[in-house]
Amino acid sequence: MKDGNMSDERLIYLALGGAGEIGMNTYVFGYGRPGAERLIVIDLGVTFPDMDTTPGVDLIMADTTWLEERRDRIDGIFITHAHEDHIGALPHIWPRLRAPVYARRFTAALGKLKLEEHGLPVSALNVVDAAPSEVRAGPFRVRFVPISHSIPESAGLLIDTPAGRVLHSGDFKLDPTPVLGEAFDPETWREIGAGGIHAMTCDSTNVFTPHPGRSEASLLEPLTELFAGAPGLVAATTFASNVARLRTLAEAGARSGRSCVLLGRAMRRMVAVARETGLLTDMPPTLAPEEALDVPRENLLLLTTGSQGERRAASAQLSQGKYLGFELKKGDLFLFSSKTIPGNEVSVTRLLNAFSEKGVTVVDDSSGRYHVSGHANRPDLEALHQLVRPGMLVPIHGEHRHLRAHAELAQEAGIPAVIAPNGAMIDLTGPRPRVVEQVETMRRYVDGRESIGAMDGIVRDRIRMALNGLVIVTLLFDDPEGAPDVWVVTRGLAETDRGGAGLADRLEEEIGTAISRAGRGERTDDARLQALVLRRAREIAQAHIGKRPEVEVLISRLD
Repeated sequence: MKDGNMSDERLIYLALGGAGEIGMNTYVFGYGRPGAERLIVIDLGVTFPDMDTTPGVDLIMADTTWLEERRDRIDGIFITHAHEDHIGALPHIWPRLRAPVYARRFTAALGKLKLEEHGLPVSALNVVDAAPSEVRAGPFRVRFVPISHSIPESAGLLIDTPAGRVLHSGDFKLDPTPVLGEAFDPETWREIGAGGIHAMTCDSTNVFTPHPGRSEASLLEPLTELFAGAPGLVAATTFASNVARLRTLAEAGARSGRSCVLLGRAMRRMVAVARETGLLTDMPPTLAPEEALDVPRENLLLLTTGSQGERRAASAQLSQGKYLGFELKKGDLFLFSSKTIPGNEVSVTRLLNAFSEKGVTVVDDSSGRYHVSGHANRPDLEALHQLVRPGMLVPIHGEHRHLRAHAELAQEAGIPAVIAPNGAMIDLTGPRPRVVEQVETMRRYVDGRESIGAMDGIVRDRIRMALNGLVIVTLLFDDPEGAPDVWVVTRGLAETDRGGAGLADRLEEEIGTAISRAGRGERTDDARLQALVLRRAREIAQAHIGKRPEVEVLISRLD
């Protein structure tokens, strides 16, 4: 093994997203002389916005400027599985990198749909078989090793480098009976460990959960019992990508005498692709929404998108009224067969209360009876550590507290570990991981049809307008020496002050007075005039309604 302090070449790891947060997974490995390393990228994921910090934004992804500046050195992009936090940014980032993309069949099928929808060449995406098949990418040889997770054909990546073998776990759980997809095979991973693993980057999501994870197969019996005991219509939501759970729910519905209906575009797409790729061959038949309208309510199971409270998803639509002819009523049952992702608690609670107000019985995941996680719990992480016995460990896929707890867990077992949040470049060449550089990591937003930077100011302006309101002041001069006509429009502000006077009228009057008292130089210099009006508008609003609004000043001169 080469020592990082003595060799001219090094093995590096860098997270641009997914380390110090849940979602937006974007990881980089490099090998070569410092500053000239050949690179591979693992996953191009997204995370989702919220109204408090990113109002109006559609998706959030890592800022890949660092990669774009080095794209001539990127030898490949490897997608571990088809969850949005690992593949969702592919059509947005790939045009900036233009490197070949590699994925297993199911993941590739969904990736190609994303590329097609954005008018990008599907030839960029290469289908790769599971190990022992391998991809040669510069100094790297990469194999996809099947591992169980909550979506079909998930894989860890076994990466051979000149500095030793690296194992990237990807998202995983130790499930011997996953219902759909490949089971976790301890012998495979023991053999991988026996071959020597220099470094492992490992999922940290459930490091705080103290009990071993449960199998997907354990859900069928309690779900069947729940559905059979429900007197009316039953609806259940889960992640659309969790095809195994959809199959389990549909099977439980069939066993309890219910016909299944898929509601939501994402869910229909996932099931269709799973069937087309031969992964889903034994799911009970589903009815189209229009066919199901003639089925008695007590014989129906609706599988709906929107387990995280997404406003436009099928679950939210049902909570507010009818959706495609279906309506939940008093005595019906709504099941959350999913875990609430941190940050989505408010939107999910809103959904829970909306159903409660309709008299619907709501069952969530608090009992653990109707949902199992797709991530390894603390004892499962320890088990993988023991199977693989890596020379060092870098925790990934978690908030900072998860990374720290996972690093401590590894160190307790005698495995050198390092906390490496986004931007921390780690030298993996020697016997212990070392932070050698700090890369600035930012975010980019998909906003409608455009990609915008976090520092562009667009989202910041939205937040400020939402918090403070908006005043638009138009000044019309027909005499360069005289006072202008003033028009004021307000948005998001009280229309009248405590005395009942109209706010717009008061602003027009007092701004007009301030301009008439200004000197000729201030009235004829647009920049100085804008500054005067902005200051006075905020002072007036603060004095009369207690707000300092955002102000736009428009000046027209008819000279």
